[in-house]
Amino acid sequence: MKKKQDRPALTTIIGCIPYRLALAGGWIDQPFISKHNPDPPGAMVVVAVEPTFPFMPRCGLGTSTRQAAIDLWDGELPDQDPKHLMRELYTIENADREDPSGSQDMAGIIYPGINRLDYDFRIEGGTFPSNIESNNNPQIARWLETVIQILPVNQRPHGYYPLEEKNLDPEWIQRLGQSGDNCFSAILNKDAEALGASMVETMRCWEHILPHTTRHPSIKIDLMRLLSFYQDRYHGAMYSGCGGGYFYIVSDEPVPGAFQVKIRVDNQNDKQ
Repeated sequence: MKKKQDRPALTTIIGCIPYRLALAGGWIDQPFISKHNPDPPGAMVVVAVEPTFPFMPRCGLGTSTRQAAIDLWDGELPDQDPKHLMRELYTIENADREDPSGSQDMAGIIYPGINRLDYDFRIEGGTFPSNIESNNNPQIARWLETVIQILPVNQRPHGYYPLEEKNLDPEWIQRLGQSGDNCFSAILNKDAEALGASMVETMRCWEHILPHTTRHPSIKIDLMRLLSFYQDRYHGAMYSGCGGGYFYIVSDEPVPGAFQVKIRVDNQNDKQ
């Protein structure tokens, strides 16, 4: 843990709790999705990033979960078992919520590094990962920082609800979970083309399973046309969450208007 004097001054305003990126496989952490997976577990990838600037809320970055963590732990993560912290935060944030946040929000903030979360409805009803594989290799983290370009697009409009239409097709749900597994393997192999392909596959799955993640009367931007533009020109691209949020674009070269993040890694050996 960094000493307080070594932390960026901005953290006195936005807190020291990490943000999290959810890459390929997102939504497989929701039990109403994973229960229809014919070949569990399904996987998704989350990445902890340092709070070097404030991400916009309502953009799929787990900012409401992060705020709950700030309130619960006074602005910084306790030095405790991350599995315990994940469950504690899940319970606090989702108390009395009709549509609970998936546990990937909590895991992505609490677990350092690049993490594959496996979800199996047969284990704890799919609420928590059945397994977490973490990678804290600094070289892999630095590589991922260079190829993930982030571009702001659109905050979720007020009144927007992504779950009005559900097509819980087992084949597409299996493909969604597989895209997360492919994503993690691509990152470990430093394969930008495969990483981009996993993101493209995730967006295909979202469009089929939950059409309102990208198309909704309250969304005034043509998200799918914009997505096609970037997917056609780079290794791949996906949205940070339903309703748009930020673009995650996989590219070996800078993308106009985009920025990069610093991944939070554990200085100790990789943890399983």
